[in-house]
Amino acid sequence: MIRVTLDRKANFRMKTISVHEFQSPVGALLIGCYQHELVLCDWKYRKQRVLIDKRIQQGLEADFIEEIVPLHAEVMEQLKEYFKGERKTFDVPIRFVGSDFQQKVWRSLCEIPYGSTKSYAALSECLGNLKAIRAVASANGANAISILVPCHRVVGSSGELTGYAGGLPAKKKLLQIENSLHSAQLEMF
Repeated sequence: MIRVTLDRKANFRMKTISVHEFQSPVGALLIGCYQHELVLCDWKYRKQRVLIDKRIQQGLEADFIEEIVPLHAEVMEQLKEYFKGERKTFDVPIRFVGSDFQQKVWRSLCEIPYGSTKSYAALSECLGNLKAIRAVASANGANAISILVPCHRVVGSSGELTGYAGGLPAKKKLLQIENSLHSAQLEMF
């Protein structure tokens, strides 16, 4: 019989999510990368910060570590281009960390074109369940990849700007960058 001894310290590698802060023109964002995929691009100061971070860490069985990796530079460059009005789509690898339903909602958000908005009711209808408005709104609010996964493009049924993790002023600014605010919406805010 051959006996194999494992050096547990040598074989143990802690899985990590590399996190770096980016100061955007509308607020501080935390950008998190895991195995060459973006898993976090979220508002640093938001009410659900702890819950979002916990969901991602548990879902990936990884811990946050503050460090810059090449994907951070790519994401930050694309965000800078977006804020200058030079970029309308993003092309970085993304990994969603959430329930199947949340991921379905987030994929639907990615289908809302630049310069457009969609109501929660319309988004629910696209997902095949008009009665799921509250669940869709909840999943929208749990989005951890802001701007790239454009939850800011979802508005109330009458076009009003509704809750946003980055705050309504940030949502308004993002929609202004995309020229998707109509005069009636500007009057509501």
